[in-house]
Amino acid sequence: MPESPLIITPTYNEKENLPTLIAQLRQSVPEAHLLVVDDGSPDGTGKMADALATQDPHVHVLHRTTKDGLGRAYVAGFSWGLEQGYTRLVQMDADLSHNPADVPRLLAADADLVIGSRYVAGGGTVNWGLSRRLLSRGGCLYARTILGLPLQDLTGGFKCWRRAALEAVNLPEIRSNGYSFQIEMTWRALQAGFKATEVPILFTDRVDGVSKMSKRIVFEAVGMVWRLRLGRAPSPHHEAKRP
Repeated sequence: MPESPLIITPTYNEKENLPTLIAQLRQSVPEAHLLVVDDGSPDGTGKMADALATQDPHVHVLHRTTKDGLGRAYVAGFSWGLEQGYTRLVQMDADLSHNPADVPRLLAADADLVIGSRYVAGGGTVNWGLSRRLLSRGGCLYARTILGLPLQDLTGGFKCWRRAALEAVNLPEIRSNGYSFQIEMTWRALQAGFKATEVPILFTDRVDGVSKMSKRIVFEAVGMVWRLRLGRAPSPHHEAKRP
């Protein structure tokens, strides 16, 4: 199995940010491999990723023909990484909201799932308005209360997974996207008996491009939390539980 970590970043119209992201990752974690999962970006992000991959053997590209959500893109990327034999897989945004310099701290933390957290001591957000802060904090509190999870940041998308934890969540059964995808993945890992921890990060709102946030994503998360709580979402396979 590859000893290098795999960093997975979904893209849709991230042509302006991708070269900077790759350059910063190569500087911060030169041993890492990067998988760009592009959903047929009309701005040419996929073609740019292909060009960058020809220049750097650490860069890989997975092309998807339709844009059907962040969750689906991550499931495709995780599945590819597991098939290739990677043992540590990092997920992060392509819009530079997640700082590549924080990746080594996620990789160094001793847990099956490491969450880059905005809401533990030392973490925070930059360039967010009041409504965005209230929505995010309120969403995390809502999910924590209903699901009884001992984590502060349940909706963040900057995470490092050990292979066994990803295998345990049963990726083919994941159906959620957006905020609810992040919540469901963490819930499944904890339900399967894996250890999660949080390390502080500063999340900076994107500078270039357009946010993918929508009311549909928020409402999906509200409903998914209750389905998880009531056992109406598919459960992780218990035979994958840690000994």
